[in-house]
Amino acid sequence: MTTAQIYRDLKADHDKQRAMLKSLGELRGDTNKRKKLFEEFRLELQSHAAAEEESLYAVMLGKPDLRDDARHSVAEHKEVDDLLGELMDLDFGSDEWESKFFHMRHRYEHHIEEEEEEMFPAADAVLDDKVEAEMADTYEERKPKELELARDNPPGGDERD
Repeated sequence: MTTAQIYRDLKADHDKQRAMLKSLGELRGDTNKRKKLFEEFRLELQSHAAAEEESLYAVMLGKPDLRDDARHSVAEHKEVDDLLGELMDLDFGSDEWESKFFHMRHRYEHHIEEEEEEMFPAADAVLDDKVEAEMADTYEERKPKELELARDNPPGGDERD
């Protein structure tokens, strides 16, 4: 069985994000490199999460068998977004920043593992190929637009339209 494009797109983003988290975890101190990579990660994650919610989660919320998974994932997105906002307010070289970063990393890696191992297979079993293709189109259209929105809307707030 071939994996639908929507799940391949999301998994590719997750792999990129895992690599960014690993690199961030290896950096120490208040460095420009840490700040730059964190900002790249933040933009990647915010645009990914918003586009995922507008494509996959929007469809899942309309399916009773998938609704609880979608709600759970949206709540986890909000939790991680709040943690990103808290990290932006801390001294990047502080022990507090590192501690909060590792907490956020653990929460986010847990979230994407849940998506890949549980949620994507459950959605794939319920949704037909046409719907999955439409979700992929929506995701691919929305992600660049969400990246632009993320540049102007810091995490941890509710200012987004």
